[in-house]
Amino acid sequence: MTRRHLLATTTAAAFSKILQADPSPRSRMGIAATSYMTVRKFRDTYEFLEHCNTLGAAGIQSSINGDLPKIRARAEELNMYIEAITGMPKVDDPSAFEKSVENAKAVGALCVRVNAGGRRYEDFTTLADYQAFANRSKAALKTAVAICEKHKIPFALENHKDWTLDQMVPLLKSYSSEYLGACLDFGNNISLLDDPMDVAEQLAPYAVTTHVKDMGVEPYEDGFLLSELPLGDGFLDLPRMFSLVRQARPKANFNLEMITRDPLKIPCFTDRYWATFPDRSGLHLARTFRLVRDHSKRDQPLPRLSQLPHEEQLRIEAENVKSCLRYAHQELDM
Repeated sequence: MTRRHLLATTTAAAFSKILQADPSPRSRMGIAATSYMTVRKFRDTYEFLEHCNTLGAAGIQSSINGDLPKIRARAEELNMYIEAITGMPKVDDPSAFEKSVENAKAVGALCVRVNAGGRRYEDFTTLADYQAFANRSKAALKTAVAICEKHKIPFALENHKDWTLDQMVPLLKSYSSEYLGACLDFGNNISLLDDPMDVAEQLAPYAVTTHVKDMGVEPYEDGFLLSELPLGDGFLDLPRMFSLVRQARPKANFNLEMITRDPLKIPCFTDRYWATFPDRSGLHLARTFRLVRDHSKRDQPLPRLSQLPHEEQLRIEAENVKSCLRYAHQELDM
């Protein structure tokens, strides 16, 4: 039996043991700590680094805390990369942000990943509220870029259910800094009625790093449901998305963000949803609902987690991450 065949047929538990016993098949994909945001919730950077090492991951994307020299030394020993997660700076006092950037540099992080906000259709009820957020975010971004330029570390702004594609591309274009780019999330902008392939095509040239995920959809009375699914179980054209990033930004890392949770409700049939989207048209809605129609699996509903016992939730979350790493190795040359 060849090694490739063994990896293709082994169980999840056996695969993990192989990776622990023999570091040679280490994946070329990293893992974002947000892959464990539902159940296990890693809080310690060193612990998360060690966990991802046992899975054979190439690196981690995580908040940075703890013994920084120890974290850096262990990552270098394991030949694993680190990317930092932090929040936007406060314009009137960016000291906390600058400290997080200094910590990122101390552990040898390749970039800092930031998102500007949450889900705009949930967080804001009026256009004025959203515009105030957008103005604050643009001011914070200007401050963040200046700090990252000072420390010579790339800043990766995630498309995080806050900016539509039509907003984010001009925002990135408005800077000429080599230290500003995107954390290209493969699935988030579906919630804003953007086509995921359009997002990949237009943000790939700016990709400092990525959040790799596959997505499932399902209709519900107020719109549609949206879920991360194990790679290969959803409808995204992952090989093409990977190819776009590899061609445009060969040095960008691919980080798994497999969030195991109940489906998110995207209430795009409600007035509140549309309050912050003055420039979205019926074409966006029609296109998205063709996608929902074409990719809903009526015989296989999207998975639900919250009603399961805690131990079962832990098992499913862990297995989903391992399943994604197997798929990436077998199908995506990772």
